[in-house]
Amino acid sequence: MGRDSGGFKLIKAARMIDGTGRPPLERGAVLVEDGAIRAVGTEEAVAPPEGAPVQEYDYGDATILPGLVDCHVHLIGIGDGRRGDDLTTLPDEVLTLQAAHNAREHLYSGVTTVRDCGAKNRTVFMLRQAVEMGVTPSPRLVLAGRPLAIIGGHLSYFGIQATGPVECTAAVRQLIKEGSDFIKITASGGSTATSFPLLPSFNLDELTAICNEAHKFGKHTAAHCTNSQAMVNALDAGVDTLIHGRQVEPDGSIVYRPEITERIVERGVFLNPTLAQGKVGMDRLAAKKESVGLSDAEETELDRLKGHYYDTTEHFARVRAEGVRLVCGSDSAWAYYPMGNFQAEVEAHVEVGMSPMEAIVSATSDSAKSCRIDDTVGTLAAGKAADVLIVDGDPSKDIKALRNVSDVFLGGGRVDRGNYV
Repeated sequence: MGRDSGGFKLIKAARMIDGTGRPPLERGAVLVEDGAIRAVGTEEAVAPPEGAPVQEYDYGDATILPGLVDCHVHLIGIGDGRRGDDLTTLPDEVLTLQAAHNAREHLYSGVTTVRDCGAKNRTVFMLRQAVEMGVTPSPRLVLAGRPLAIIGGHLSYFGIQATGPVECTAAVRQLIKEGSDFIKITASGGSTATSFPLLPSFNLDELTAICNEAHKFGKHTAAHCTNSQAMVNALDAGVDTLIHGRQVEPDGSIVYRPEITERIVERGVFLNPTLAQGKVGMDRLAAKKESVGLSDAEETELDRLKGHYYDTTEHFARVRAEGVRLVCGSDSAWAYYPMGNFQAEVEAHVEVGMSPMEAIVSATSDSAKSCRIDDTVGTLAAGKAADVLIVDGDPSKDIKALRNVSDVFLGGGRVDRGNYV
């Protein structure tokens, strides 16, 4: 939280987007008292109590928004392309320092809440302790701790593996004991060398045990699913958020199954498509091709990434059109996607057919709902935490204006974005 969160602050700008999807409010204002939002509305309607001292911030032709909510990060990632199998060989102390660096990068770029979807051992809990002590700045943290995997499954090297319903139940209890805010499940393989991305991992009885135990203790679940059967299993088990959510068969073919989409809609399950992860890698190779050229292997990889991104955007455009609620989670700092660039994911949501305003909702209030913290953040409303983003321009017309960060407030405190000490 900001160190200067006390007292009254009045934040004003040419327009305000409250995160609900309503049209921007012209000459908007947010009144903050002791770290919470006291009132929102037009500049004429919002004022501190008569005689009360107040700090005023007038940002002119800018836009006030809720702080962004990235519902899928890996804080210990480096974003330099190394595999998770290699990342986990680094000492926990180094990974905790990296997590602090990443948290600061995201905060300074306008992200005021992150949901970490899996880290090694207790690294992110050590970060949380440091943040609570005031050692390092950070967005609000929603933490899974160690992701839950099968033996040899995706991210299993981060420290918890379970077999059978009894072990799965025990693992959930252990994670909650350690401080997990939710349970991250790797319901299929992924980039982990010993896993199988085209096949489900946990059996249905195991997944059901995980979800039942998490829900019993009031925790939500988010499941990594990179194939259709993993999604079916996750839906049967009662998972709350599907991650990646690509409809792929065991032979690698893409086969759209409308019944899966219908079930996602009927159950009100959130889907985090991680659209920009592939695009960032594709853009990196395209830039290298322009500057110094590519090897044959890199040319092949660039073509593969282009095809994959086309298929992915086409698929999620259809899924979205059929009523699935897409939430914004970057999956940084995995692979070649460093943190501090959440806006790339928001922009990718526009590329699958969302209007700029719909993409903003996905990256604020809907992501907050997916993280089960929408009572605190995600919209600008009286009683909520004063997490506020100010950008130059109007992102409801041009989503790239989200990159023009002017100021960030966290819990009412203005973030010193020049502080890299």
